Amino acid sequence: MAAVKSRRRGRPRLAPAEADEAPLQSLDRAIALLAALAQSDGVTLTELASRAGLPMSTAFRILGTLQRRGLAECDAGTQSWSVGVETFRIGSAFLRRRKLVDRARDAMQGLVAQCGETANLAVAEEDGVVFVSQVETHETIRAFFRPGTRALFHASGIGKAILAHRTPAQVAASLKRGGLPRFTEHTLVALPALLTDLVQVRQRGYAIDDEERNLGMRCVGAAIFNEFGEAIAGLSVSGPSVRITPEALPRFGPLVRQAADVVTHAIAGRQPGTVA
Repeated sequence: MAAVKSRRRGRPRLAPAEADEAPLQSLDRAIALLAALAQSDGVTLTELASRAGLPMSTAFRILGTLQRRGLAECDAGTQSWSVGVETFRIGSAFLRRRKLVDRARDAMQGLVAQCGETANLAVAEEDGVVFVSQVETHETIRAFFRPGTRALFHASGIGKAILAHRTPAQVAASLKRGGLPRFTEHTLVALPALLTDLVQVRQRGYAIDDEERNLGMRCVGAAIFNEFGEAIAGLSVSGPSVRITPEALPRFGPLVRQAADVVTHAIAGRQPGTVA
């Protein structure tokens, strides 16, 4: 008796002529149309069909199905189409399952491999950041932030990376509770000086904690953004200033920024100023 070939659980049996790679055309077209629809707050049938590369009659039939499922809506007055509320419910299922720490882990391990220093992940709170995860270097002397450790915005690489994407008024409000206490001779304790530094942070895409929290330690941080383009967290590499030298900063900075961008993408976030 011939052995029955097992199939992966969750996959239906395919007809003999049906190949694994063959897309289901109607579903493929519907997804393309929905993706085009999501790029605008309101679009006509003609323009939508053009964007999706579909005949108008086909686009209209698909839109009718999407509308019945709550995935598309049509304004009767303007005859413009937009995504429906059901797309939010479906998208929320992804938002519920996304875990920042889990999705940042690979990027953090990559930073340790590239930079040879400890990688950190912190999230923004009202007056500073809280470190939630760390991947340590194998170096004997290294930075260490126990999960739950807090740092004020102005004396943290990640904190400054986050502040850099707020307006001066928002920065002042964020610092109102914690103030600008001095930790070392390098700490920026005047708001104008901090705002000037934040302009540079925004321009280059990463922040530097140059012994501003602890003497003998440097940190390079970059922001992670949510789906609204808001800086909600950040990645950094930190270590002794004898290893993270001024000469090393131009090399580390872009690596940290790229890693933070990867995490932003992994949590369905977007860079500020880009179209959602």
